[in-house]
Amino acid sequence: MVQKAKILLVDDRPENLLALEAILSALDQTLVRASSGEEALKALLTDDFAVILLDVQMPGMDGFETAAHIKRRERTRDIPIIFLTAINHGPHHTFRGYAAGAVDYISKPFDPWVLRAKVSVFVELYMKNCQLREQAALLRLQLEGGGRGAVGGKESAGLLAELSARLAAVEEQAEALSKQLDDDSADAAAVATAAHLERKLTGLRRALDALEPGTAAGGAPLPPGN
Repeated sequence: MVQKAKILLVDDRPENLLALEAILSALDQTLVRASSGEEALKALLTDDFAVILLDVQMPGMDGFETAAHIKRRERTRDIPIIFLTAINHGPHHTFRGYAAGAVDYISKPFDPWVLRAKVSVFVELYMKNCQLREQAALLRLQLEGGGRGAVGGKESAGLLAELSARLAAVEEQAEALSKQLDDDSADAAAVATAAHLERKLTGLRRALDALEPGTAAGGAPLPPGN
């Protein structure tokens, strides 16, 4: 059974949280509420989230400050953040959102379909990353548990090849996306999303390369005789 992804909704107004839940319920994922920046940071201490929807204007710790805390933590720095705001102070205000680590910046009232579609992209990426990590962990257990034998070695090699092929397909899609965005007119949110995806894929490729037979734990080739 595939575990559902968790989506963190941060807004000080209950009616806004209710509206977000109504929009995102169709994704059939786990929606977690937080009514303040402090409450959001507490939730992030124990749970893993696919994406965070963060209101900018909140009493006390606002969205920018909350995002800064999230990005300073090693455990949470790579979680995508989508800023939601009811006001628009122009390009400078939007740039501040991206500078704080947001992958997207959406002004209210927003199109429910567009918001749901954007969130679904990060949920899908999160689920694929989880699947790849689980398969890589299984392969590592096979290798460490004596899977280097004739039969086990073939099974491990086959699984490793399948993982590499799946990751290569995603890498090709990310490369094509980056080429499409390689111009001055590209949307800043899309550029930030593509950069986030590339960082994730680079980490996954390094982890997968480290599992190649004849490779040491750090990714370097094993010395002769091993």
